[in-house]
Amino acid sequence: MFALRTTLNLSSRRNIIKACMILRTMSEETHFGYERVSEEEKGKKVYEVFHRVADSYDLMNDLMSGGMHRYWKDVFIQRLSPSDGTELLDAAGGTGDIAFRFLRYLQNCNSIGRVTVCDINKEMLRVGEDRANKAGLGGKIEWVEGNAEQLPFPEESFSAYTIAFGIRNVTRIHEALLEAYRVLCPGGRFLCLEFSHVDNPILKKMYDEYSFQVIPAMGQVVAGDWRSYQYLVESIRQFPDQETFANMIEEAGFKEVSYENLTCGVVAIHSAFKL
Repeated sequence: MFALRTTLNLSSRRNIIKACMILRTMSEETHFGYERVSEEEKGKKVYEVFHRVADSYDLMNDLMSGGMHRYWKDVFIQRLSPSDGTELLDAAGGTGDIAFRFLRYLQNCNSIGRVTVCDINKEMLRVGEDRANKAGLGGKIEWVEGNAEQLPFPEESFSAYTIAFGIRNVTRIHEALLEAYRVLCPGGRFLCLEFSHVDNPILKKMYDEYSFQVIPAMGQVVAGDWRSYQYLVESIRQFPDQETFANMIEEAGFKEVSYENLTCGVVAIHSAFKL
């Protein structure tokens, strides 16, 4: 009888452990565009996407948005309104667009500041550094390879944190938000520019048709890469809407959370403070 009970107990334990492993695997599953993948696999796939598109990234941004991304980023820096002595971390800063605008904004105000670009992808950083050197900004930007979910910086290292068109690509958005909060000094500003959700049904239909019918084909012609740009348009649809993302920012500890739609919600700027 004792042996039977022991066997049953061991069997039950194995079933429980097996069930826990299945649940854990399910909980660690996420999306890569419309595809369901493990969290580990998503990280690898996103890395491969940006490794492939790094050299054509800026050109494709111009073509896909008709140059609108420049206007969105200009507004983004205007909303940040960095002051003298601002120490900025630009996470997922890739090829340096936000860092360049930050430095030029300060220069126009006769102010100085410090900017660090952190990106997980070596190729994107390489392109960014090359662009900085050609623009005469070499040596004025610190380039750091690092994961937005595990930033390689001490607590309270920066007075401002920006992330533009990057947070939807991280595997665990909540972890990235917590890291943003951790590295900001008290009173620090969080600002995120990201594709969002269009409410107008007519505009949404036109936007969806352009996104799915034109952008991947454009990626194939210009960059020789359909799949990466198919992921791009799918990842935008998977990203939380404006209100949901604002709630996520609040849950990470931020205060005075707000957002501003640009181009009817095609993109949104989310703002918050560490108070």
